[in-house]
Amino acid sequence: MAGVQGKSVLVLGGSRGIGAAIVRRFAADGAAVTFTYAGSKEAAERLAAETGATAVMTDSADRDAVIARVRDSGPLDVLVVNAGVVVYGDPLEMDPDAVDQLIRINIAAPYHASVEAARRMPEGGRIIVIGSVNGDRVSFPGISAYAMSKSAMQSMARGLARDFGPRGITVNVVQPGPIDTDMNPADGPFKDLVYPAMAFKRHGRPEDVAGMVAWLAGPEAGFVTGAMHTIDGGFGA
Repeated sequence: MAGVQGKSVLVLGGSRGIGAAIVRRFAADGAAVTFTYAGSKEAAERLAAETGATAVMTDSADRDAVIARVRDSGPLDVLVVNAGVVVYGDPLEMDPDAVDQLIRINIAAPYHASVEAARRMPEGGRIIVIGSVNGDRVSFPGISAYAMSKSAMQSMARGLARDFGPRGITVNVVQPGPIDTDMNPADGPFKDLVYPAMAFKRHGRPEDVAGMVAWLAGPEAGFVTGAMHTIDGGFGA
């Protein structure tokens, strides 16, 4: 994609799954890619060697570390916030510290990273946050905290799209449904729960999500901002 050739891209949470597919796509399209990892050092090193991208350790639960990473990456053309965690279970029994950790990673980190990136992002810059179809639809019990965090991304994107619009910076959310990753494998326990509600009775691929992210980062999406882009095999149809 000529639109990102030579552009500076930072992917927060890029060592595995959807994040790794996004790193591969941008690297293949000729961008200069840096990505962060937390607990997957070996996977990050393998991906960096494979793609030529730069891997840097950053804890997305640490607000100051996230801000510093974005700041130290220099003026970015594209920021992709993919880092996220899932906490599920009976809300009456869940560990409050785990919920607070989820809020720091899934809500606070995307906000602070986006604001810091926008400080020096040139006109035409792109901010893309990976949300979830659960931001729109809570189809089963036990995911209230996770769904809350993903719906918060929607309001954030709408607001920042207006804040940064005068500078030509777009802000969008990509909302995957069931995607075949370590977090939600195609042969895992959730397929029997979600497949009955899907138009396609299968998981999507990380590369499917990366393709949508690449389009949002490219020249054809310059008038697309403050929007939610669902890629879920018809789960929410």
